[in-house]
Parts: sequence; structure tokens; C-alpha cells
Amino acid sequence: MKICLVGSSGGHLTHLYMLKPFWKNQERFWVTFDKEDARSMLANEKMYCCYYPTNRSLKALLVNTRLAARVLHTERPDLIISCGAAVAVPFFYIGKFLKIKTVYIEVFDRIDKPTLTGKLVYPIADRFIVEWEEMLKIYPKAVNLGSIF
Repeated sequence: MKICLVGSSGGHLTHLYMLKPFWKNQERFWVTFDKEDARSMLANEKMYCCYYPTNRSLKALLVNTRLAARVLHTERPDLIISCGAAVAVPFFYIGKFLKIKTVYIEVFDRIDKPTLTGKLVYPIADRFIVEWEEMLKIYPKAVNLGSIF
């Protein structure tokens, strides 16, 4: 299985990295910001750098949509996993168009209200995971797997 792990650097990247028991024996590549923490953490990993800042930026959405189309067409992953933030949106929508399975993990610090990215990808995610029981009220079709931390 080939996995695309997509997310902002910082906490989102750390969150994805904590899934290492799942992805460590799989072919994979990463999409994240070209920042020191990402370069350090992913030094021996295949990484595509996305445009930032992404928060509510039309320019970032357009640039990252082009990147998503190019990367997903070239790499042809079987699965896209993300926990946000905004860079996940074009990857999930283009991934859905290409019939690539998607898994979104709503971030740990959201206990009773959704993230904007979560709201945008929830309708199309093949699997939507929350880490708090309370979030099932917001995302009724989600699966609560408890904390990744």
C-alpha cells in the first residue's frame, strides 16, 4: 500500500508522525510546509513542499490544488491520511475524484467544536476519525478511536 500523509508542519505533522506504527512498513510520501521541523523530522522521507500560509488563503488553495493534482497523478497513492490543516482540502477532493481512499483525523485539541478543515472534508472522507466521544455529536458518522497521543 502506498500512503500520502498530508498536513501542516508543527502539531499536525507531529500528529501524523505519531501514526508511525501504521505507516512505517508502507511505501509513503509526505506533503507539508518547507519548514525546519518538517525537514528535520522527515529527513529520510520523500517529501513534497506545499504552499503556506494556508489559512483562509485563496492563493494557497489554488497553488496547493495544482500541487495536489500533480502529486496525486504522479504518485498514485492508495490512501491519503491527514489531520489538517487547510492543505488537506485539495488533496482530499482531488483524491476523491481519482478514487483514492481518504482518512481524516480531527485534531486532539478539538473537544466540542469542529475545525474548518474537518467541516470541509467530512462529507467526502472515506473514514473520519475523532479522538473525543463529544465530537460524535458534531460528526455523527465519525469513528472515535480515542487519543493518538
